[in-house]
Amino acid sequence: MVALDRSGLEIVLVVDNLGKLLGTCTDGDVRRALLAGNGFESPILGHIAREFVSVRPELGRAEVLDLMKARQIQQVPVTNAEGSLTGLHLMRELVGAVDRPNWAVLMAGGKGTRLQPLTNELPKPMIPVAGRPILERIVLHLVGYGIRRIFISVNYLSEIVKSHFGDGSQFGCSIEYLQEEQPLGTGGSLSLLPEKPKNPLLVMNGDLVTGLNVDEFLTFHTGGSHVASVGIREYCHTVPFGEVDVRDGKLRRISEKPTYSWMVNTGCYVLNPPLVAGVPHNRECTILSVIENALGRGEAIGAYTVTQDWIDVGRMPDLARALGTSTFESVADQTANQEPRRAAAHN
Repeated sequence: MVALDRSGLEIVLVVDNLGKLLGTCTDGDVRRALLAGNGFESPILGHIAREFVSVRPELGRAEVLDLMKARQIQQVPVTNAEGSLTGLHLMRELVGAVDRPNWAVLMAGGKGTRLQPLTNELPKPMIPVAGRPILERIVLHLVGYGIRRIFISVNYLSEIVKSHFGDGSQFGCSIEYLQEEQPLGTGGSLSLLPEKPKNPLLVMNGDLVTGLNVDEFLTFHTGGSHVASVGIREYCHTVPFGEVDVRDGKLRRISEKPTYSWMVNTGCYVLNPPLVAGVPHNRECTILSVIENALGRGEAIGAYTVTQDWIDVGRMPDLARALGTSTFESVADQTANQEPRRAAAHN
């Protein structure tokens, strides 16, 4: 009762000495126990719900929200593979994020040639992953962080994107479209904004499966007085062969399947309004050229390390990894099977 009163969460989570979640007890469970004649000294174990819904830490906000709506529950514990309690999702936090003044631009105009034939009739950002188009996952993720005005840059098969999202009202935000009459690159479409932003602008590639912490990214950007910030991440590659060092025809060293790592660009950016205003109108350019020009002027560019899940679904192996499979045939089967579920979710 004290724990319920102090937390205000209307639920307490009961764990054993090792932290394993044994069950849940809501304020309703306590009321029923008291009405049944139990006193404050009664053990709680006889009144907890041992059959409860829980999720793993890696499950995204959109999936958790869907689960809570489907089961009509307000709280969902987070447990690891061993069943130990690691956190608690609250409906009010998932849907009640404080509105941010920042806008977001999502780049969804590319042809996705590296994913053909999957992209012959479907834009790459609309390929479903776990029953939901990649672009929809990003939109819901941003809405969960309080971003309510979103622009989607479209060109290739743009009507599919527009038909799916409409004005964004079904997704808890306002969605407007930056229609490229010709490909403008990752930066050129910013010149099509109907007005210039007054706050730092979040820009993301539309083919990312990521749990990017938007709050941290924007706080990092403003706190560092940067004109732009780039999301970066460590990328590791294992050479599938033994690497050899040969000098003057003699073997000097051999390393079996060495692994190298680099920090790479994640396709997530924050740009200050003056930088956005400087993008040439209706001309092809990349965000990288905008940033390189700023670097050439000696302006500060932040590098924010993305520690959350991140997959750039630009190549077939990366899409297969996002879908949890390994072959093209499996990718084709999964995307084909998920297409009706995508449409049903929208309707």
